[in-house]
Amino acid sequence: LNAANKELFGESLDGGRVRERLRSELHGCEDASVRFAVRRPAGEAGSAPSTVVTIDDPVMMPAGPLRLMSVTYQRPLAHIKHLASASKANRRQRALDAGFDEALLTDEDGVISEGAITNVGFFDGTTVIWPDAPALAGITMQAIIPVLAARGFRSVRRSVRLRDVGSFACAFVTNSWGIATVGAIDDVGIPVDEAFGRTLAAAYESVPWKPI
Repeated sequence: LNAANKELFGESLDGGRVRERLRSELHGCEDASVRFAVRRPAGEAGSAPSTVVTIDDPVMMPAGPLRLMSVTYQRPLAHIKHLASASKANRRQRALDAGFDEALLTDEDGVISEGAITNVGFFDGTTVIWPDAPALAGITMQAIIPVLAARGFRSVRRSVRLRDVGSFACAFVTNSWGIATVGAIDDVGIPVDEAFGRTLAAAYESVPWKPI
């Protein structure tokens, strides 16, 4: 939030005030889905950004293996989690309407970047590969990388194309909902490495909680 706010609006966020606002809105609730957004009205460059907090029921990642549908699309300012996402949402809805679980964003040459609301990772049997293309560095992805490293699985960034996906031992997606394995991208089946799937689940569960 702070990094994105600096880049978009040229000023820092007070982390203490963010956490205070979250505590106030949660009213002691211990399990919820929470979104904290910072907005600046269009055409009011000199105005102070406003904040919006949305509290909802907890959301869990669907049980895998999931099916992803590739779509040609690149999010603007892909490294920032922002609200200008109608085009992305439309492509995800097209995937859901077609019977898939998530959209997989690629460029016109089939280079994979990320899911519509997820990061996607691939496992070659020894190493975790994250696509080396413009994408949001999601918090769950960031959290599990050092945990996986401690368990002997290093992570690298590497270009991954649609034509490559069938060669991997496993694929998976991560977001704030959790982690799930991927069983197919379009009509290409991907093996489900159950042992590595359990490793992913254990890594996710072992990430320490941080107090608000």
